[in-house]
Amino acid sequence: MVYVGIPKGQADQEEEVLKTIQDGDSDELTIKRFTESREKPGALWHIYAAKDTEKIREFLKKVAEEQGQENPVDHDPIHDQSWYLDRSLRKRLHQEYGVQGWAIVQFLGDVVFIPAGAPHQARTREAVHNLYSCIKVAEDFVSPEHVKHCFWLTQEFRYLSHTHTNHEDKLQVKNVIYHAVKDAVGILRANESSLSRP
Repeated sequence: MVYVGIPKGQADQEEEVLKTIQDGDSDELTIKRFTESREKPGALWHIYAAKDTEKIREFLKKVAEEQGQENPVDHDPIHDQSWYLDRSLRKRLHQEYGVQGWAIVQFLGDVVFIPAGAPHQARTREAVHNLYSCIKVAEDFVSPEHVKHCFWLTQEFRYLSHTHTNHEDKLQVKNVIYHAVKDAVGILRANESSLSRP
């Protein structure tokens, strides 16, 4: 979080932000960062374990059906990013499916790391209450430990409609694997003579 702009002269905004942080299921230490340390909050994240993805997907489809919405085959309630799990939906997800995530308030200067395949949602203060403007810098990467999971995500994207924003292979996992192996082979060949010595 590289920037959080807080308008001056509007005292009631701090109370609204505090309520949002509390309603977001944030812990006491996070609340103290805002109330006592006077740090600037920019975004509220809810991150879930990758292993719970199917349960979350099933829950979102169920809620959509209850609201009379369609669940087209070539769309995905997680990848569509059309849902925000508010407090009541998060509570229901926990009660009905045993899924509970982590609430993280990202303050100015904080970095949030999201593990591969972990369903997540972020709401900036601006999106929730039109309070604080913020600028976040995001970077996607593929770590060796999670190549398999990243490849699985790429396969999920292939089944989305051709007009879906996530249909393309953003991670380029096959290219990452190819270039990693090519570089490793190049290094081994360059050092081949020193590796064969007793």
